[in-house]
Amino acid sequence: MLKGIDPILSPDLLNVLAEMGHGDELAIVDANFPAVTMARRLVRTHAPAPRVLEAVLGLLPLDDFVDAPLTVMEVVGSPDEIPDTVREFQVVADAAEGKPVRMARIDRFAFYERTRAAFAVIATGEERLYGCVLSTKGVIRPK
Repeated sequence: MLKGIDPILSPDLLNVLAEMGHGDELAIVDANFPAVTMARRLVRTHAPAPRVLEAVLGLLPLDDFVDAPLTVMEVVGSPDEIPDTVREFQVVADAAEGKPVRMARIDRFAFYERTRAAFAVIATGEERLYGCVLSTKGVIRPK
């Protein structure tokens, strides 16, 4: 254990976050997602996906050079529906950034392709459907 570090952030996950560079994407996915099939680097946790996003965004800056630094999967057959998990991702991101964060929605197969290209995948214990989000790492500017 370390002081000031969220206990959800395991040594493996901290390493992944530290190794990411500007523009790299991180996929946080639910328990149904084919994470092993998709991941270049895989880290597992049993925590719910919104809680994992909260812990990650405590350290990871979101990219302010892109239109939407977060991307979620559309509901198959109902692309305008917003699942509870997505609503929770929005609340977490807005709180972490101290302002509204734009979140894009893409279809399932486009989400899979982006996940295959992501720097890493965090497989969570999230049991609710559509508990998946891609985040794009930004920069920390000098003071």
